[in-house]
Amino acid sequence: MTLLLRLLINGVAIWLASVWVGGIEIHGPADPATTTDKLIVIAVITVIFTIVNALVKPLVKLLSLPLVVLTLGLFLLVVNALMLWLTSKITEHTDYQLHVNGFWAAIWGAIIITLVNWVLGILVPDED
Repeated sequence: MTLLLRLLINGVAIWLASVWVGGIEIHGPADPATTTDKLIVIAVITVIFTIVNALVKPLVKLLSLPLVVLTLGLFLLVVNALMLWLTSKITEHTDYQLHVNGFWAAIWGAIIITLVNWVLGILVPDED
């Protein structure tokens, strides 16, 4: 149940980033997309983003540990932006696409996704 709530929170965060940041766009296979089509596209992108965060992000965080320490943790925003950009590159090869146009769009998107995950994550209890 917690996994589904976390996926839902990630989906909301990605959707808000695409709405608020001009360089982030979500495209699906249907041109005049209905609400159901948009939800399916966001769900697929969210699953891909979660898999990227689960598999690639720990390795990148470990390799960038000296930069994270040197910048007092601010480099983690760049790591999050890279995960968003990598998700964009992976989804370019599917019908459910997330486009991130440029470095600053990825940074702003990462900030929004991080803040939304933090705020909504407070509401979801951990199993600890």
